[in-house]
Amino acid sequence: MKKLAIGLSGGVDSSAAAHILLEKGYDVTGIILRLKPDNAADADIADAQRIADKLGIELHVIDRRDFFKKSVIDPFVAEYLAARTPNPCVECNYAIKFGVMLDYALEIGCDGIATGHYAKIEECGGRFLLKRSESAKDQSYFLYRLNQFQLSHSVFPLEGMEKSFIRQKAEEAGIHVAEKRDSQEICFVPNDDYIAYLASLGITSPKGDFIDRSGNILGTHNGIINYTIGQRKGLGAFGKPMFVTGISAEDNTVTIGENGSQYSSGMIADKLNWIALDGPDASVRADVKIRFRAKEQPALITPNSDGTVTVMFDEPQRSVTPGQSAVFYDGNTVLGGGRIIKSLV
Repeated sequence: MKKLAIGLSGGVDSSAAAHILLEKGYDVTGIILRLKPDNAADADIADAQRIADKLGIELHVIDRRDFFKKSVIDPFVAEYLAARTPNPCVECNYAIKFGVMLDYALEIGCDGIATGHYAKIEECGGRFLLKRSESAKDQSYFLYRLNQFQLSHSVFPLEGMEKSFIRQKAEEAGIHVAEKRDSQEICFVPNDDYIAYLASLGITSPKGDFIDRSGNILGTHNGIINYTIGQRKGLGAFGKPMFVTGISAEDNTVTIGENGSQYSSGMIADKLNWIALDGPDASVRADVKIRFRAKEQPALITPNSDGTVTVMFDEPQRSVTPGQSAVFYDGNTVLGGGRIIKSLV
């Protein structure tokens, strides 16, 4: 691939990635997606245009707000109403950045796309593998839904580079966002306050019962969207520390328990995507990451007849959260992953 479209976000990573591609002799054009409602993306688009002008590349601004709402925001809302805690960045990568952006890049004559993600793609035996980045900022967890077509048309120029070096490269290129802070928030949720965001959409949830695992009523909760698995703060006074261990949309209950009850021996996952293999016919062992900042844990993964898998950990894990992604690793290679739908006691 010699002609690449770089996904410019207006941030330092994608800007440095574009600069590095140009240094390596690639024919580069820029793409930025307008995804946020109204004019909320104008500042990022302005930054991206300044970066493109500085680098001497063309910038395409494509409006995909309607598709973004349908494929990312609406499922995000639906997951909370279903008593799950979603990870919209995973869906955005699959459907938006490596979906509609890749499609557009191919339409305008590019061979593929590049992004500022920290991960590694490696071809082996006719299959494209996704691997951890060799740098400290590994983002392979967020990319496990990518398929073979998407991986085969993608380049990660920042692979193996540390953030300090990336900022230095951007500064050397005269890119004005070299010191711009990394975003730690969901891009469409202001101030990372998802409760306020849901309320702005007119979405609330009624009060209901706090219960224990035996179904005994312990108190009143303020609506299931206000809680997540493992939560301790904001539950009220029970005379001892209590933790959220379950949330049910069906009967509008939040299950709580004492310290220790937030650990699970296993889980069930659905919406599976396999990268390094077509899908296991029998149980396989892997290291499983149950959320981005969690350390991988050894487990046995067993396929079920309904298309889900059962994951049993070698040691119980804390706060296994329905809606979050579970990603399966064999060493540095991403085998695949899925959505957690149930924790097992």
